[in-house]
Amino acid sequence: MLKPLRWIVYGIVVLAMNFPILVTLITSFKTTREISGNPGLWIEQPTFDNYLKVLTDTERFNIFLYLANSAAVALTGTLLAILLSFPAAYVIARGETGQKILLPLVVNLRAVPLVVFAIPLYMMYQWLGLLDTRIGLGLILTIVNIPLALVMLVNAISDIPVELDEAATVDGASVFQIMVRVIRPVVRPALVTTFIFGFITAWNEFLFGLMLTTNRAVPMTVGASFFFAASGGGVQWGLASAVMILGALPPALLGLVMYRQLSGSMTAGAVKG
Repeated sequence: MLKPLRWIVYGIVVLAMNFPILVTLITSFKTTREISGNPGLWIEQPTFDNYLKVLTDTERFNIFLYLANSAAVALTGTLLAILLSFPAAYVIARGETGQKILLPLVVNLRAVPLVVFAIPLYMMYQWLGLLDTRIGLGLILTIVNIPLALVMLVNAISDIPVELDEAATVDGASVFQIMVRVIRPVVRPALVTTFIFGFITAWNEFLFGLMLTTNRAVPMTVGASFFFAASGGGVQWGLASAVMILGALPPALLGLVMYRQLSGSMTAGAVKG
């Protein structure tokens, strides 16, 4: 008796949490007339016209460029953040100074509203010629992701016994070899998790994309906002909903695929231990 009731409660919670996504998905399959006359969840005449318009009308809204830009800057911002944070996390986890000073300092800097850095970053990028470039936006997203990556990796490395490092040192391994050959395989689940969260954070970043790009490097989050004024007649909700669904697919699919790898890595590590 309790089991069916439990699943009913789970279903209600899942539906409530994903209700906005469900509404957006349903709206993307409605015509403009049906959206005005039938705002409910039922679709009388499903249509793919909104998706076709979004994918084919690349003269006004080049969605493929926006998706490519977001993918490029998100990968850059995530991978660079991991590459920079991993050795720093190892030093912090194995030392005392970093845990007391460096780690809190970096985390507290991330707590500062990003808009505070808007004017100086814009002026600096203008001077360096990095405005409206993928590499420029990718570097900013690297800085945004470093605090998260550092915290997650420090916690993961801190859970690894120091005896592993000592045994590798006795065998003649250098610090770099210990990080790459000993620590990295053990913290692989943490690296995967860091990559997932970092990619999603970078993909969803709007402020710096709006501030530092104008044409060539516009990310999906900024490009999607253009569809809300697709014509002089006001917001075209069908087109806007289709764009939002397409923009949400890449991080959602990435999380789905990487989650399976993460689960496999954690299971393998448990069995091996």
